Amino acid sequence: MWFVVVPASRLMTQDESERTQIVGKIAKEFGRIVNPTLVILILTGIYNATWYLPSVSSLISYPGTILLTKMILVAVLIFLVYLNNAYFGKQIVRLGKEKRLEELKELRKMSRLVSVANLSLMTLILLLAAMMQITP
Repeated sequence: MWFVVVPASRLMTQDESERTQIVGKIAKEFGRIVNPTLVILILTGIYNATWYLPSVSSLISYPGTILLTKMILVAVLIFLVYLNNAYFGKQIVRLGKEKRLEELKELRKMSRLVSVANLSLMTLILLLAAMMQITP
């Protein structure tokens, strides 16, 4: 969204309120794809975990601790993604419609902080996934 839709919206209109509504509508449509995709990713992740762990108790010893850490980070990431959408996303669109641009600017700063946290978590999760491929 940040790298494609937001810059493209600036080419469509300079009106901040209109741009916010356009991005909000695209994000809402994108969200319809995200939920089923996320369920599929979680299910395949659980299935793949059975290859790494002979039992659930293996999560408390190496290399299971890497998987446990990854699972916790994924849960935090999912929570933050939905928080960003449910709380910030809806308020950003509402403030855009109401043309309350100063409040919109402040809310976007907080939303961007959550997005940066999400990107950091994704990087850590990727690193942990790579670590799981290294044989002990």
